[in-house]
Amino acid sequence: MLDRPYDLEFSSDPRVTRGDVLAVLGPDADDLMAEANVDVDELIRLINAETTMLPAIVVPDEAAADRTAEADEEPEDGLATAVKTWKKRFLKGTVLAVMMTLTGGGAAALAMNKSVTLDVDGEKQTVRSFGDTVGEVLSDAGISVGAHDALSPSPQAEVGDGGVIKLERGRHLNLIVDGEQRESWVRATTVGEALTQLGLDELNQKGTWFSTPVNGEVPLEGMTLEVKTLKHITLFDGGNAPRELTTNAVTAKELLRELNLSLGPEDEIDGGLELRLLDGAEVHISRTGVSVVNETEIIEPEVRYVEDPELEEGKEIVEEEGVPGEKIVTYRVTKKNDREIAREELSSKVVKEAKEKVVRVGTKEPPQPVISDGAVWDRLAECESGGNWATNTGNGYYGGLQFDKSTWDAYGGDAYAAYPHQASREQQIAIATKVRDDRGGYGAWPSCSSQLGLS
Repeated sequence: MLDRPYDLEFSSDPRVTRGDVLAVLGPDADDLMAEANVDVDELIRLINAETTMLPAIVVPDEAAADRTAEADEEPEDGLATAVKTWKKRFLKGTVLAVMMTLTGGGAAALAMNKSVTLDVDGEKQTVRSFGDTVGEVLSDAGISVGAHDALSPSPQAEVGDGGVIKLERGRHLNLIVDGEQRESWVRATTVGEALTQLGLDELNQKGTWFSTPVNGEVPLEGMTLEVKTLKHITLFDGGNAPRELTTNAVTAKELLRELNLSLGPEDEIDGGLELRLLDGAEVHISRTGVSVVNETEIIEPEVRYVEDPELEEGKEIVEEEGVPGEKIVTYRVTKKNDREIAREELSSKVVKEAKEKVVRVGTKEPPQPVISDGAVWDRLAECESGGNWATNTGNGYYGGLQFDKSTWDAYGGDAYAAYPHQASREQQIAIATKVRDDRGGYGAWPSCSSQLGLS
């Protein structure tokens, strides 16, 4: 019926040619036309009749641009490509329609129409297509391939009846882990799969917070996924005991919100509210509070001294004990971590007046003891203290003859005064005489007695 061999490629001739018909019908051309009882020329006439209603041939923009810009740069190439594309896309359908009309369907439809399985992100569907390549089948199905998609086989690969095309869609993932952001493309439909693809399975552990659950969907248009890991921290809040906590908070500010804690005007967090929290971190809050308090205080009674010439000098007698008063004092108190660091008195109010204490003070000079050898003791005092009977240099020895306290008390000096330098010259000489007589000479003053030739 036909002249062999024939070319199975579509021609660039805008007309439908014998080669185009044979390219459509393929190796079964002889059998199909015999079944339809039609020769190739009659088939072309019928096809031309059908294609009068098909879309016009559209030459690609770049071909048109080439034609207007530089007419001598082989404009035929753009037109030829457009013609071949038109024939691939529409001529097959027209031939199939004519052959099914002539034969009632059957072998013609099966020979020209392929059944292909599309596996898109794990979801499978079966489509019918006249396309010869993966790209053509996808185009028939209205599916486009993005720059981040994974397609197998490639768009140029031929596909036959029963073929399988697998497409994994690329999805944009804006991942924020504990405040750190990274942009990624994944070919995963769930959050868990995306983490695995990115090598971040360690994030999928107990206690981690996800803005979308791990089994949640990653939309085709992409998403932002926020992840907050579980952290163990120690909180030092003012003067309170430290607290061990677990939290997903990323910053100190988030931690305060999570714990429903607030800061006063003078409170501070070491590192500030934007302090980034890590596992094992310590958070220190300094609490500074100002309060106004009222405190009841004792007013000590004033003491009025009354001189009594009948009472020996140095003696005092309380005539009236007095009664303490009370007052309420208002203070502004500043505390930091429960420790008072400042106090300011604002006001005070006396609620109970104090009654004075009255004390009689003796002014009568006690009788002076009778002494002997006054001139000798004056010479010794001149050597010991420069003759100053009231001296107290802080060296542990007192008065003109430099008594120590224990010797003074042992020989009755405390009857005159608590310390030697508080006693009169005569009283100091009286005690010194007792010491000399008890010890058999002036040996209690070895250096000066030796200088003065006293024994």
